[in-house]
Amino acid sequence: MHIIEVSNLAKRVALAGNELTILSDIVFTITQGTSVAIIGASGSGKSTLLALLAGLDVPTTGQVYLAGQDITALDEDGRAAVRAERIGFVFQSFQLLPSLTSLENVMLPLELHGRADPEARAWDYLQRVGLEHRLEHYPKQLSGGEQQRVAIARAFASEPQILFADEPTGNLDSKTGANIIELLFELNQQQGTTLVLVTHEQRLADRCDRQITLEAGRIIADVQLSPVAVVAEGTQ
Repeated sequence: MHIIEVSNLAKRVALAGNELTILSDIVFTITQGTSVAIIGASGSGKSTLLALLAGLDVPTTGQVYLAGQDITALDEDGRAAVRAERIGFVFQSFQLLPSLTSLENVMLPLELHGRADPEARAWDYLQRVGLEHRLEHYPKQLSGGEQQRVAIARAFASEPQILFADEPTGNLDSKTGANIIELLFELNQQQGTTLVLVTHEQRLADRCDRQITLEAGRIIADVQLSPVAVVAEGTQ
């Protein structure tokens, strides 16, 4: 099953009276349950592509289908509903709310989306990432690696079909980054989540099933590194 389908995607913006092409002629599909790294030099369009796939931005032309639904045909409220139902995020900057504890940061999206027993679910996922002793700590009381683990727990707690990660190890030292990589793929495999990540880090890209390379807004390579996982339709 193709969980993501991208058709003739392009993104152009007006700049100083001219039109700047950020992405052009992007076409690919992603099978449910696989892990895909989007790689390329700075300015190649990686983060823009991730934003388009997640419905955080809209393309100039082309379509993005998530689980068969054309999110490019939806308004912002419609795209937000799809994100709430199907998508999780892990960002380089963690994006934790400083006034909330670790437990509350994980609970918040669960509560907003009406998930059953959000406190128990949040506690379970914080335990899975090894932070059961940091439940009542605020972000400023946590190390960078601990903050990213909270962010990962928050992303996986809603059991999304798709997890988007933008440079998830970018603000971490080498050892901590390696631990975060292991955690991401451990949870990815446990839940059968489709993992799509942008990274400059080759060791992270090499852990993925597939690597899509961008250059100047175009796909110049699309390499399958391991057999495509077969995930039964309807599973997550």
